[in-house]
Amino acid sequence: MTALTRRNLLRAGVATGAAAAASLLHAAPARIYTPGTYTAKASGIAGDVTVTMTFDANRITDVVIDASGETPSIGQAAASKLKALLMEKQTASVDAVSGATVTSDAVSRAAAKCVAQAKGEIPVEVVKHDAKSDEADSGDWLGKPPSIDEKDIVSTIETEVLVVGCGTSGMFAVASAAEQGARVIGIDRFAVGTGVREGFAAIDSRYQQKWGTKIDKFDFIAYATKTAGGHVDQRLLKTFVDRSGEVMNWYGDRLAERGVELWHETVDSPAESRYPAWPSCHTPKWPLARWEDEKGGKRLNGNAVLYDYAVKHGAEFHYNTTMLKLERVDGRVTGCIARNADGKLVRYRAKKGTVIATGGYCRNYAMLEALQPWNLRILGGNKSMPGALGDGIRACLWVGAKMDETHSMAQFDRSALRPDQEPGIEAMKKTDMGTFWPGSQPWLKVNADGERFFNESGTYEGILHADEYQKGHCHYSIFDATWTDFVQKTCMAGCARLHPHANGARPIFEWQFIESTVLPQLIDQGFVQKADTIEELARKLHLPPEKLAATVKRYNELAHKGVDEDFGKEAFRLAPLEKAPYYGVKNAGYSLCTLDGIQIDTHMRAIDTEGNFIPGLYVIGQDSGSFFANTYPNLIGGFCAGRAATWGWLVGRELAAV
Repeated sequence: MTALTRRNLLRAGVATGAAAAASLLHAAPARIYTPGTYTAKASGIAGDVTVTMTFDANRITDVVIDASGETPSIGQAAASKLKALLMEKQTASVDAVSGATVTSDAVSRAAAKCVAQAKGEIPVEVVKHDAKSDEADSGDWLGKPPSIDEKDIVSTIETEVLVVGCGTSGMFAVASAAEQGARVIGIDRFAVGTGVREGFAAIDSRYQQKWGTKIDKFDFIAYATKTAGGHVDQRLLKTFVDRSGEVMNWYGDRLAERGVELWHETVDSPAESRYPAWPSCHTPKWPLARWEDEKGGKRLNGNAVLYDYAVKHGAEFHYNTTMLKLERVDGRVTGCIARNADGKLVRYRAKKGTVIATGGYCRNYAMLEALQPWNLRILGGNKSMPGALGDGIRACLWVGAKMDETHSMAQFDRSALRPDQEPGIEAMKKTDMGTFWPGSQPWLKVNADGERFFNESGTYEGILHADEYQKGHCHYSIFDATWTDFVQKTCMAGCARLHPHANGARPIFEWQFIESTVLPQLIDQGFVQKADTIEELARKLHLPPEKLAATVKRYNELAHKGVDEDFGKEAFRLAPLEKAPYYGVKNAGYSLCTLDGIQIDTHMRAIDTEGNFIPGLYVIGQDSGSFFANTYPNLIGGFCAGRAATWGWLVGRELAAV
């Protein structure tokens, strides 16, 4: 069954009741259902989970779960398992998926209402769109700020610094401001915040100094500027290269307090590399059994480290709290109006400043379609944070801020599609995307005609944008049984690397884990094809066998020569494909985050449409702009998270000193 749009889903406006759920513990007797499709919602961890179920007279025949608002690695990842359980058990009551209890409960409650509708126990209602839905469906992604009656605001909360959004940049901001003595509150729509990224770019940290890594600051600025086609404010790049090392030193201290070492990732790009990487990334060396903190018994990660440190210094966190709009009085942004965990409207007043850090708009498909539709055509999945709904950017625009005029997102070439699947916005919305983590490796890559068309040694987005000129807007990665040796010789950097760095720093995933766990799962799920011959592999991938065989023959000749006469790939990234079994995967990209946002100055103050800063309003992380454009420079490992951490840390200190 294809994914359903908001407009063609039924809306069930019935109340959830324990009695109704209890009556649905077992499959219904024969001919108890009225055949048709029914939809219901229930509250998940961050918003509504929607379940759509189709029935014949006797059985549940299909289930569609929209858990797009849930945490990607937890709730969204559980959706396909929950669907399978509903279909298998033929009942609305399913066991919780491990780690996703809240989402599982929401799915079960919504499914119970679908079953009740199909049995005629409760009425079927079509609920009208809310204002936000109408705006999205009409293409008006900006919309208008909500009209709020003063009498509906139940309380006013005073603070010095208000941080809206507690992801990477927001957590650094809260912790930094609290450490410097400011009264700071962080609010977030989620129950435990959005999460903190793990790989951070920085320049001239003590970790780089210890290893002997030296990066010329102005060479770095020049590279970042060229990648963006000049669509940057170089003063911000200068701020990053001057201060990011200091930020990583500070974060390293916070990690050390919890017994965790911060690693500097080196690079080993040979001189002949056409795409040299920058040794910029820093990654926490979490213990192998990393999820238990011996002191507190809770998950140990970047979010926990910064949260505990911020609370220790007096910070408050108001979770399950969603900003509705900013307030601007006499030209100054004074705070915001938000809906709290109890569903009540509250006013936040921030004496020193309000910091917007809601994570960009990578999950607002109306904004994506309006601002960068070309990227949607080459993507097969979405791995952005669940709160990236554009709320922060829209709120800033409503009070007069200016947005970047070039629009882009960070994309990784690691989305796996089954041979009969196509990239595009509907694929991005699905929760059962295959993630082919080694997709960035310089495998032989071909188009739908089985022909090579690009130097596979390029950047993550290089091959994806080349897909714009190919049939189906995708490519196919081909490799053989020798791949484990190959990936240890390709000198990849950052998260594309599958073996330890020269200084011992571990990659996110090592090739052994890919071999033992990831690859077999992708084969079982139909995302990766395996065959004894190239021709058989071609048929499984729906490629022309003769063409693919000819392409592989030519590629092998070049690999044995050690010279890529066709596209100039470096010799150390050439390897013949001659040993069965052969593997192939249909590849597209997945989005990680949007890169454009509200224009800011070097103090992170929002800029208005006349080029002046807006008093009281600060923007950081993926909501901020003036820094990236065109394409994400992934060869600067951790650049996006490094910018987020640096902006958060700097604005926290600056506001505390006001």
